[in-house]
Amino acid sequence: MRICVFLSAADVDDRYTRPAREFAELLGKGGHTLVWGGSDVGLMKVVADGVQEAGGRLCGVSVTFLAARTRPGADEMVIAKDLAERKKLLLEQADAVVVMVGGTGTLDEATEILELKKHGHTDKPVVLLNTAGFYDGLQEQFRRMETEGFLPRPLAELVFFAQEPVGALAYLEESLGTR
Repeated sequence: MRICVFLSAADVDDRYTRPAREFAELLGKGGHTLVWGGSDVGLMKVVADGVQEAGGRLCGVSVTFLAARTRPGADEMVIAKDLAERKKLLLEQADAVVVMVGGTGTLDEATEILELKKHGHTDKPVVLLNTAGFYDGLQEQFRRMETEGFLPRPLAELVFFAQEPVGALAYLEESLGTR
């Protein structure tokens, strides 16, 4: 399975890196391919290291202005001309999407895939890995959108909130029928 992971390239606290590394090891041991932003810094590096060390493959999709930060030794690396093309290529390369902790770029990527799902333009499973309650507020906002009629589909059809890495991967494998 090719799993796109949207996440930060920032150096972050161990409460975020530890579960990210755990998820990466699960991906690698499962023989999956990580599709990610291609950076070799911060949390992106932690996840790429974990996947590669556990035997998984790496498919990076970077962007021209970040090309100097790409990971050497990735199995595949594509350089997009801009962020819009990058998001498009990331989603085209993946069977499923996991959103980990991140900033505005990660949030932009997450809302794009959810908007595509909302309108029926993709049926890829999407998981928000709610590490240390990072996405509690977003989950509450999504529930409010659903309750107040702003989502034409049930929230459960758009996204699965996982509290732990093992739950995130189990959901994806069940959704895609791969074990």
